Parts: sequence; C-alpha cells; structure tokens
Amino acid sequence: MVEGARDLAAHLANQAEATCRHYLSNGRRDGKYWVVGDVRNTPGRSMFVRLGETSKGAAGKWTDAATGEHGDLLDVIREALGLVDFAEVAEEARHFLSLPTPDPEVGPRKLIRNPAPSGSAEAARRLLAMSQPIGGTLAETYLRGRGITALHGAGSLHFHPRCYYRPEEHGPTQTWPAMIGAVTDLIDKITGAHRTWLASDGSSKAPIHLQRKAMGDLLGHAVRFGRAGEVLAAGEGIESVLSALEVMPGMAACAALSAAHLAAILFPGGLRRLYIVRDNDPAGDVARDTLIERANSAGIEALVLSPVLGDFNEDLLALGREALRAHIRVQLAPQDVARFMTLPT
Repeated sequence: MVEGARDLAAHLANQAEATCRHYLSNGRRDGKYWVVGDVRNTPGRSMFVRLGETSKGAAGKWTDAATGEHGDLLDVIREALGLVDFAEVAEEARHFLSLPTPDPEVGPRKLIRNPAPSGSAEAARRLLAMSQPIGGTLAETYLRGRGITALHGAGSLHFHPRCYYRPEEHGPTQTWPAMIGAVTDLIDKITGAHRTWLASDGSSKAPIHLQRKAMGDLLGHAVRFGRAGEVLAAGEGIESVLSALEVMPGMAACAALSAAHLAAILFPGGLRRLYIVRDNDPAGDVARDTLIERANSAGIEALVLSPVLGDFNEDLLALGREALRAHIRVQLAPQDVARFMTLPT
C-alpha cells in the first residue's frame, strides 16, 4: 500500500510526463524536460521538470529558474490545484495514479478539487487558508513602519511569506512576502482578498510595478475591522482606515479598497451613522457624494472625515498622532468623541 509522501512522489516520477500533461497543461515537452511558466501552470518557459534521470537530478524534480523554487511532483499537484493540506494532495495523487486509499475503513472518496479560476473568490479563499495571522510577521513590521500600531480588531489581515506575483500576463512569476486582507460580506463570508506585496525585510512595499492587487468578488464588500453596530467608518485603503483607527480604536471600520467600491459598500443592518474616511482626490470626492446620497436614502446619517494631505496614513506619518487626533476630533459627532476617541497619553 502506498501511503507516504516519498512513495507517492516516486510513483508520480515514474509517470512524470503524464503527470505534467495533466497538471501543467500549459507547458510542453522539450527534450528531457517539461517546460512551463511556473508551478501554478502559467504559460511560459521558466520552470523545468525532469522527465527522466539526468546528470542534474532525478525524474519528477523541478526548478523554476526565475524564482529559484524547486520541488517534486507532489508540490506540482499542491500548487497547480491550490490545495492546502497534504491529505488533499495525497488523495489527489492516488486518484491520478489509480491507487487505493490507505485505509479501507475510510468512506467514499471526496470529489477531487479542481483548480480555482485565477482571481476568483475561491482562489482568494485558498490563498487566505494558506496565510497566517500577521502578529510577529513582516506584515506587522510593514504596518508599524507606516505608523500603524493599534492592530486589535485586525483579524482580517494575514501574511503569506511567498505570495505569487506576475508582472505581466506571460512574464516570469515572482514570489514576495505579502500582507493579505480578507474581503468579506455582511455575514463574514470571504468573497475576495487584497494583496500588498512587501520588500523582503518588511520595511516597505516590494520594488515591483504593481504593489497592490485585489481578487475575488469585491463589489459591496470590504476588509473589516471590528463588528459594526450603530456606527461605522468606511474608507478606501487599508492603511488609511487603520491610520484613522489609531486615534479612534473603538470604532468599527472597513476598507473597500477603491473609490468605486467605497461608493457601493453594503450597509449593515442597524447602522445609524456612517463616517466616510475619504481620500483627498477627485475619485474620493465622487465616492463621498455617492455614499452620502445612498446613506441618506437609507435613513443613515453620513459624516465625512477628510484628511489634511492625500489620505490619513499620509497625515499620520507627516503630522503625527496628536495632530491627527485633533484633526479628526473636530469632525466627529460630539457623542462619538467620548465613545470612540482615545485620549492623549
């Protein structure tokens, strides 16, 4: 009975070309190798899988020349299908190899998981499942470098140490550390994810062209901080919203990730007052006006929080916490100052 990873990998290596044709279908054979863009089946020529024993290694072993990643065909199955647990990978491998399950007492075989469409809500859920809480990670380092230290209620933020980044449709895939924001609906179902790729030491964003990107079903949904009651603050960017929460940490908030999505956020039941954490640009003006109209139509009081500079993270970094507190304080409803705003220390 084949049970262990080593045995499964050896069986797959004996059928290396068939395995590659099935899981890396966007590649092609080139001599003794299967050539493809990366382990997630992107078209290209960066990754080489050995189809037989060569002077450089055993059959089934692969290397991505662009990223330095390497592994065996079990890794190919895991990454190509977006699987998380080894049990799922092993089950898929046995199914492909037509091997029996290791325990005859186990019930009927589960349906084999298909690859999640790129950019889909399912792909976002799998990415978040492979991520970890931000505490003690480079994502926390990054946020602290942006002046953001009040991370209570930030369970929607995660960290992935090697998140894939594709600079262009058929360009070589890279991996960078990334802060991952879970996008959820009003009942906390994950509908998408937002990636912020980071430098290798977390000191800044990664030195790449597109440093942030969202995926999944975003319209109406948001990255949420705390649970909304009668009062909610809603803004565009994660860092801008978190910067505002630095001086009013008791308030629930959400980041819609863009001006267009901010204008379309869904209102939770029981909401009575909405603070619009706007960005200081024309798109922010449009989102503000649209959201005020929608809120008023729903019987919700809408108040605007405007930054001095471009957004509240710029204010926090340039003006400091005390100046930010004073600036936001005069824009809050009087009853919310005592309820949500921190006092100077």
